Amino acid sequence: MRKLIFAMNVTLDGYIAATGDDIGWSGGGGPDSSPSDELFQWWSDRVGATGLALYGRKLWEAMSPHWPTADQRPGATPAEIEFAGRWRDMPKVVFSSTISTVDWNTRLVTGDAVAEITRLKADDGGPMDIGGATLAAAAMRAGLIDEYVLVTAPVLVGGGTPFFTALDNWVNLTLVQTRTFPGGVVLTRYETRR
Repeated sequence: MRKLIFAMNVTLDGYIAATGDDIGWSGGGGPDSSPSDELFQWWSDRVGATGLALYGRKLWEAMSPHWPTADQRPGATPAEIEFAGRWRDMPKVVFSSTISTVDWNTRLVTGDAVAEITRLKADDGGPMDIGGATLAAAAMRAGLIDEYVLVTAPVLVGGGTPFFTALDNWVNLTLVQTRTFPGGVVLTRYETRR
């Protein structure tokens, strides 16, 4: 059975995007900041270790115009080149009822997301990452997430898209890792206690 992990950058007040889908804060150093080299490498290593990535439409639309060809852009850093290759190679599933095609080692699911995620979890293979607020919220409410990874930037944005959704039941977690990155960004990993 595969492990399902929800990992995202998040503000200290709990948002994965500020109002207007603004993620300029996500590097931890203020508006329009980039992540530290150390944090960017951590994310790249996660992509390299992911067996399957599950994307909601908005996250797919944010990632797919940039990363497939980022390694071919003038001035691309070695880290960006590595990330772009890992991202292209990583198998992906996009869940959406409004888009009709996907590419870059990706398959589209237009039906019941919870049923498909449940089926995918039952398969053999490496860990699955889930991203996108709406998709992750559906998996959260269904009790499918095995691990939560919050990469918390020291910024308060006051509103936007929350990391956590409203739940019908408590979810008990066990802290399994903490790590501090430059700029005051803090990683916390929690496993779901079943």
